[in-house]
Amino acid sequence: MKAVENPSDFRRMVQEIADHYPDPRSAVLPALRLAQERDGYLTREGFRDVADALDLTPAYCEGVASFYDMFHLEPVGGQLVEVCTNVSCALVGAQEVLEAFESELGVRAGGTTDDGAVTLRTIECAGGCGWGTVVAVNHRYREPVRPEDVPAIVEEVRGAG
Repeated sequence: MKAVENPSDFRRMVQEIADHYPDPRSAVLPALRLAQERDGYLTREGFRDVADALDLTPAYCEGVASFYDMFHLEPVGGQLVEVCTNVSCALVGAQEVLEAFESELGVRAGGTTDDGAVTLRTIECAGGCGWGTVVAVNHRYREPVRPEDVPAIVEEVRGAG
C-alpha cells in the first residue's frame, strides 16, 4: 500500500479496499494499516479518517487496532525490535534475550531510545515456535536469537538508522 497525504485520496483508497468486502467492517484492518503507514502510528486523526471512510466509529476502529500487535498506538522509533515472549520462546530464553536488548539499547521493553531511533517491544507470538527465541527487526524475523547475539543485532540496527 502507498502512503497518502491528501485526505480525499485516503478516503478513496479506503473505499476501494472496502469494495472488495461484503461488509465495510471487514476492511478495517487494511484501512488501519494504511493510516499507520501514512502517519507512522495510529493517531486520533487516523482513527477518525478510517471511521469516516467506512461509516464506523473511531472507538470501534481503536478497539480493533488495540487487539493486534501489528498496530502502533503510540509513536515508534525509526527501527523496531520486537522480542517474542510467548511460551515456546520463553522456554528457550526469551527473557534473557529481552534483558540483553534492554541493556544494549538502554531502554525498557515498550520504550523508545532517547534519540528516537529504536523502539523495543515484546510481542505475544511470532509464529516461529520451533526456532525460538524469535526476534523481529523491522518485521524481518531472526531466529534463534541468544543473548550473545544481541550486541551485533543492536549494532546493525543502529547502523541502519
